[in-house]
Amino acid sequence: MHTYYSVDGEFAPAELVSMCHQAGIRTMSISDHNCVKANEEAITCAERLNIRYIPAVEIDCVYRDVELHLLGYQINYKSPDFDVVEKNLREQCSRYSAEIHALTEQMGFKIGKEELVAARGDAYWKELWTGETIAQILLGKPEYLDNEILRPYRLGGARSDNPRVNFYWDYYALGKTCYAELRYPDFKHVLELIKDNGGKAVIAHPNVNFRNFPEVFEDILGLGVDGVEAFCSYHDRESAEHYSREARKQGLVVTIGSDFHGKTKPNVRLGEDWGMSETESRELSAYIEDVM
Repeated sequence: MHTYYSVDGEFAPAELVSMCHQAGIRTMSISDHNCVKANEEAITCAERLNIRYIPAVEIDCVYRDVELHLLGYQINYKSPDFDVVEKNLREQCSRYSAEIHALTEQMGFKIGKEELVAARGDAYWKELWTGETIAQILLGKPEYLDNEILRPYRLGGARSDNPRVNFYWDYYALGKTCYAELRYPDFKHVLELIKDNGGKAVIAHPNVNFRNFPEVFEDILGLGVDGVEAFCSYHDRESAEHYSREARKQGLVVTIGSDFHGKTKPNVRLGEDWGMSETESRELSAYIEDVM
């Protein structure tokens, strides 16, 4: 789950904890992208509502030229190591934002820089413009109401389930038309960082990152990760069962995460099981009790 300390999150930590309480969630974790700022506030709020809270982060990294996300659970979130992760990304924000803005205009769209600044508002990462931000603006422009590129992201379109995130994956992800490089740290460095700070390392939504690189996924399983997020909003039942099997073969924990963002992913709701079996649920509960 993500708060506004992620580049594409919506809610404050206290709001998200309260939403989890209302949804009947008893154990939760906020894993913002490349930032640990939410954990302090979330811990305080979770204690008040009698929710077990596991400190976490989700760090973007690279292994064999494949960009991936590594979750760190039960981390010492006060470690200065995580400030370095955030600083690395923040130093690249202005260059990256300018590049994707230019590439978007090369596709034939016109977006004023003032529109992007206004769309980010007082966001924690306000200087980092994203594909999701651009989608928000373009889908709201009346002059692009009948645009063929945007048609799949409008109501009833093939990519309308999570239009902003899907627009990002289709045009701004690695290898796509508007891709610009953000220099993420090496996977092995991030894995070591999580471990050195008391954390358990879990591969996030593998079908997003490894669908076309199964050999890379197999390689990573043997490098010391603790688990695989087989069940999440990105996975259908078939892919969830596949990644669950692969994780269990290696003796790794199988985890579940909604990847809730708020308005950026409107069809994702808190508290769903995403097809996790009772056996896997019991195993995860036991793992949390024993290890976290």
